[in-house]
Amino acid sequence: MAFRGVRGAPKSPLYRFFVPTMLFLVFITTAALLYTGTGPALQPVGISRTHLGSTHLQAYVARTFRSLKSDPLRATADALVKQANYQIVLVNAYASFSRKAKLDMAKQLRSFADLIKNFTELLYRPESKALQGSSVVDEENLRLFEKEVKELIKATRQSVSEAKELYDNQIKIQKLEDTVFAVNDQLMRAKKQDSFSSLIAAKSVPKSLHCLSTRLMVEYVSNPEKYSDHETPHPELNDPNLYHYAIFTDSVLAASVVVNSVVKNAKDPHKHVFHVVTDKVSLWSMRVWFRMRPPKGSHIEVKAVENYKFLNSSYATVLRQLEEAKLQRFHFENQLKNATRDSPNIKFRSPKYFSILSHLRFYLAEMYPRLHKILFLDDDVVVQQDLTGLWEIDMEGKVNAAVEICFGSFHRYDKYINFSNPLIKKKFNPKACAWAYGMNLFDLDAWRRKKCTEEYHLWQNLNANRTLWTHGTLPPGLITFYKMTKPLDKSWHVLGLGYNPNISLEKIKNAAVVHYNGNMKPWLDLAMIQYRDFWTKYVDYGMVYVQMCNFGH
Repeated sequence: MAFRGVRGAPKSPLYRFFVPTMLFLVFITTAALLYTGTGPALQPVGISRTHLGSTHLQAYVARTFRSLKSDPLRATADALVKQANYQIVLVNAYASFSRKAKLDMAKQLRSFADLIKNFTELLYRPESKALQGSSVVDEENLRLFEKEVKELIKATRQSVSEAKELYDNQIKIQKLEDTVFAVNDQLMRAKKQDSFSSLIAAKSVPKSLHCLSTRLMVEYVSNPEKYSDHETPHPELNDPNLYHYAIFTDSVLAASVVVNSVVKNAKDPHKHVFHVVTDKVSLWSMRVWFRMRPPKGSHIEVKAVENYKFLNSSYATVLRQLEEAKLQRFHFENQLKNATRDSPNIKFRSPKYFSILSHLRFYLAEMYPRLHKILFLDDDVVVQQDLTGLWEIDMEGKVNAAVEICFGSFHRYDKYINFSNPLIKKKFNPKACAWAYGMNLFDLDAWRRKKCTEEYHLWQNLNANRTLWTHGTLPPGLITFYKMTKPLDKSWHVLGLGYNPNISLEKIKNAAVVHYNGNMKPWLDLAMIQYRDFWTKYVDYGMVYVQMCNFGH
């Protein structure tokens, strides 16, 4: 007989089944309440939240049950989506850098655009959205999604690898280009500085030449009676049957070398007449020199520009223009900033082009009204042969005889004058060949017949604002003597000894006249050594003042 409540009494099978089942149901119900609802409507009546445990305990239990109820494939799906988004960011980054850096990566950019498009379409497919949004992951759909993502990732890595190499190379190339640009910019600034410095060196008066002019002037002041200009002019000065030369310069030594070279190479020196015109500052030093060292057998006159009374601003257009304040500022405010801003015309900023001496060549017919022909010589030339053969050349009615300097497209009219101006375009051929000043034979009778001085004045007036040409004397010469120039054989006049180091010495030796046009004048320290002896051989080193001023060979 079994007694109720007695310890050790055997339990029935029904009891053993019922109790665990009830405990399990209570446990499940409690968990469901904790997980699915927190509002008062879901809480059992009469049970407060304090009876359900603390907030931390509730959160812990919720997380535990969420992990128990989540699909194990969810982590894989989330990882794949994250990888796909990362690849999109990576590709966008490379594409953005390439576009900002303006790299030549058009093919790669198209590839990146395709990859981004493929990734985006894959992520926004309905099947892919189902993987990202639902709590239950379809395994078959996941495997297909994984396969496609991995294929795109593989393609992305390959494209990025290729792009990275190209990107790095492009960056290196760009850095090199930037470096080259910076170095080129420095080179251009250095060239402009060099041009400006060369201009200063070329146009400055060397100490020895300044010394020579000063000592000659002291000699005049000390002995004015010896150098009086009251002598009767020699008739040879106006004899049209003799060979006349015009030299316009303010350099005593340069003028003496030109005269000496002509006389020493002349067959009959007594038939040669020199007309030297200078400014009033250099007049007396020039006269003293040629009184002390007259050309043997030849005739010479030395005058100042001021002796030609017709040369005033009311007649000579160029004089009126030279008096303009704007033009004076252009020449005398010759600073580095001007050289940098206007480097192509830096040489025209020389005060040489501001001097009326440079423009006297356009008034030869008026200055020497009794002469038929005259040979104009620059002060930086050396004569190496007898020049009387020039007077025997048939001018064919032309005014000017000169050596042409064009070759190919170089030294054509369009390089000197502005053909965008309708007046220039209508009148001249842009491909007409330019010729050189420095040694020019002028037929003064033809000059007067064709009214060349009036033509010169006309174009000077039209160029008052310097729109037809900028500066210099060659452009107005090309205009004034257009179709009125007789070409000479190039052996009469060899140019470039003042800037071109590659002239053949044989060509120089065979030339009748050599011309040191350019900045490297033979009397300067920056003269080219290989050419200097052709000039120094005519320097009068026996002159006492040349010796006193230490003018070296």
